[in-house]
Amino acid sequence: MAITNNVTQLIFMGLFQDREAQRVSFIVFLPMYMATMLGNGLIILTVNTSKSLSSPMYFFLSHLSLVEICYSSTIVPKFISGLLTENKTISLDGCMTQIFFFHFFGVAEILLLTVMAYDRYVAICKPLHYMTIMNRPVCHMLVFSSWVGGMFHSIIQILSTVQLPFCGPHVIDHYFCDLHPLFKLACTDTFVEGIIVLANSGLFSVISFLFLISSYVVILVHLRNQSAEGRRKALSTCASHITVVLLFFGPAIFLYLRPSSTFTEDKLVSVFYTVVTPMLNPIIYTLRNAEVKNAMRRLWVKNVNLGGD
Repeated sequence: MAITNNVTQLIFMGLFQDREAQRVSFIVFLPMYMATMLGNGLIILTVNTSKSLSSPMYFFLSHLSLVEICYSSTIVPKFISGLLTENKTISLDGCMTQIFFFHFFGVAEILLLTVMAYDRYVAICKPLHYMTIMNRPVCHMLVFSSWVGGMFHSIIQILSTVQLPFCGPHVIDHYFCDLHPLFKLACTDTFVEGIIVLANSGLFSVISFLFLISSYVVILVHLRNQSAEGRRKALSTCASHITVVLLFFGPAIFLYLRPSSTFTEDKLVSVFYTVVTPMLNPIIYTLRNAEVKNAMRRLWVKNVNLGGD
């Protein structure tokens, strides 16, 4: 039976209803988005132009920064521009597209964080075999698999959503299109779709999170046999990774590991992982990594010298 959609356009309620709060949000979130683009872009540029950052760890870091740029850009530009307009609208097709890419890049990031945890495990627990195990073809295969995994996950999510009929209302209680708020607008029971989201997003996030934490526990146990200097350097790198994992997975598990419903806090939690976390990641990785900071410094000096000539 063909799906009848009386709704072709959706209206976002937004983060705040108060106009003054919206203007303040614009002033706060626009610089944060620009910092996300500049910070992650700088990491990509630095890794790809610096010979000292040729190890697999930095190869994965540059791809993580690329995912962060894509992930944030799926949501934030539309959100920020909506803060200055009365009518915050999006077509139903545009909404589905936003959901697809939001989940695509989100799961690609989860898988990349898993790959980075594996890279640290091999580097710390099997240092003599590190370059053999993590050779360039393997690194490319792991990154490619992360993108494919994100694509596969997102296809499942969107296939369970596009077949839903929408016949009104057309106001979505959020500032971007996501599954739970959209399900509330469907004029049919969405219990099965809610279970699919629970399994495909919620349980996947929990399993990935437990795997990542377990891998870092193994690494930390193994560090007991390292020298003091080796422990310090490894702990510094792992601390950055663990911080990013906690910042990313906490909100994801909160939002998706429960039945389809919308809480008031959801929108505030969503701001954290769509706007704040992508901005913090480059800061976390650069502030705790002397090699990245030195490479950025050399890149800056080189460009200044070229500009002076």
